[in-house]
Amino acid sequence: MQYWHNSIRFIFFGNYFYGICAVALSIETAYQQAIPLNSVLSYLFIFSITVLYYTHAYLHHSYTAPPIHHERANWYYKNKKWVLVSQLSLTGICFFLVLIFIYGLQPHFKFLPIQTWLLLLLALIALGLYYGGWHPGKSGISLRHTGWLKPIVIAFAWACCVSFLPMVFYDLHNKSSKTYSLVTLFLFVKNWLYISVLCVLFDIKDYATDANQALKTYVVQYGLRKTIFNFVIPIAVLAHCFLLLTAYTRGFHASRVIFNTIPFILLIIVAWSMHRRKSILYYLAVIDGLMLIKALCGIAGSLF
Repeated sequence: MQYWHNSIRFIFFGNYFYGICAVALSIETAYQQAIPLNSVLSYLFIFSITVLYYTHAYLHHSYTAPPIHHERANWYYKNKKWVLVSQLSLTGICFFLVLIFIYGLQPHFKFLPIQTWLLLLLALIALGLYYGGWHPGKSGISLRHTGWLKPIVIAFAWACCVSFLPMVFYDLHNKSSKTYSLVTLFLFVKNWLYISVLCVLFDIKDYATDANQALKTYVVQYGLRKTIFNFVIPIAVLAHCFLLLTAYTRGFHASRVIFNTIPFILLIIVAWSMHRRKSILYYLAVIDGLMLIKALCGIAGSLF
């Protein structure tokens, strides 16, 4: 039992689950766009950069012993050697893959329109501003400290990673321009809205801390009930509308629409369950797990 408990903490606290979700959502994008899957190396890059990026926010917990009730921070403090090895390894993998991409795909770069480069630049700026510096635990300009903007920015970065980046890889390999199709735009907005809701739900676990620090998250400003009924549910419905637009544009069968609707129903159910305080692992496994469920339902709908 202890072995499984440690394994679960390793996967979720180490942010490897985020990497799995990013790969799954990227594969969903390929299926919903009706294009071949990208190379294994491209998905390895997406996995590595996601884990590397998310773990960076918690590195400062490895330096000093946190309060005993801070379960996640304590895990980083106790496993600081492994975290360092993991970060260095993932950095090396990303650097090596970038060199491979540059060497193998450099002749195809000229086929990418200027809009693609601007989009990638905008995503990098959003990722940088989210932390605000190399030491996110000390930075004073981090968008993570701007409660109302935080979920929008991180969801935008996620949507770029799982909706546009796979299409950029595809365009590079095939000298095409599917990155700017109407379906890609609909899928991007759907993912952006869906993940924004998950980010707001995740802020519920930090309600007490955020309120004490005068961090104006949606939950702190409007309370739990108004956040769920005035933000979470309407945005979930709006995201589902973009799913229906995608279905109409692509001519999805009704059964495929039903498969893709399941994550939105589960999202509302989970939001309703947030009236009671949960453990950190609940938030990581259930709330973030909705990203994996969304990807699996999207893939299943395409296959069956």
